[in-house]
Amino acid sequence: MARVSVLNACLTPRASIPNQLYIGSGVILWVLIIMVWSILSYGEVVPSIFLPTPGKVFASGFHLAANGQLWVDIWASTEVVLLGFFISSLVAVPVGLLMGSFRIVQATIEPFVNFMRYLPVTSFVPLFILWIGIGIEQRVMVIIFGTFFQQMVMTADVSRGVSQDLLNASYTLGASRRDTVWYVLGPASLPGVLDMLRVTIGWAWTYVVLAELVAASSGLGYISMKAMRGFQVEIIFLAISIIGILGLLTDQIFRVVRLKAAPWAP
Repeated sequence: MARVSVLNACLTPRASIPNQLYIGSGVILWVLIIMVWSILSYGEVVPSIFLPTPGKVFASGFHLAANGQLWVDIWASTEVVLLGFFISSLVAVPVGLLMGSFRIVQATIEPFVNFMRYLPVTSFVPLFILWIGIGIEQRVMVIIFGTFFQQMVMTADVSRGVSQDLLNASYTLGASRRDTVWYVLGPASLPGVLDMLRVTIGWAWTYVVLAELVAASSGLGYISMKAMRGFQVEIIFLAISIIGILGLLTDQIFRVVRLKAAPWAP
């Protein structure tokens, strides 16, 4: 009977499932991926120049970690992502809230923002080098440009999604327009804003390789490009895996922050 109820829960949209099943399903998928990878690489179904073995990737990571270089590269990429993401969010979130709350702000800046967010980041890398140089500022700017306009649009959508009845109720109770924005609209938008930040920091991690393609001397993107020139595919796999792990870590941090900061939100 219990098995039937669990099966029904699995087949029912949005139904809760046991935590053991939730965690176990994810673990099983990763085990299957590693098994397929091992079969293809150790069985030499795919040549090693294209697909290294898991053991070779792990050995490369152990070697780079032992001599300290891996930690330098991880920190270099993490610093770029966090700086770019923080600066972008610091400006994009309040401006996005204003854009979603006031029609005059929306009418003024939304056309420009919608134009800018469709421009490819790669096309601006040469300009950033000319304007800023080849230091960390250029790499941070790539992260900012890759996330800023998307954050503004998504934050504006969150703000527009706040119920008008909630705002009307605050006016009825005597709140001023300033108090409504500060004490009603802001808190009501908080869960959606945190969800937006959780999504866009994932985008920031995807841009870090692009940011480090040119004139970088450290970072996970840098070691990937360096490994490509020497046909060290295991290093490329290692860098990709570490970026994925770091991205997953920041994703879970935002998940916990959202649960703590907005426990009332579904």
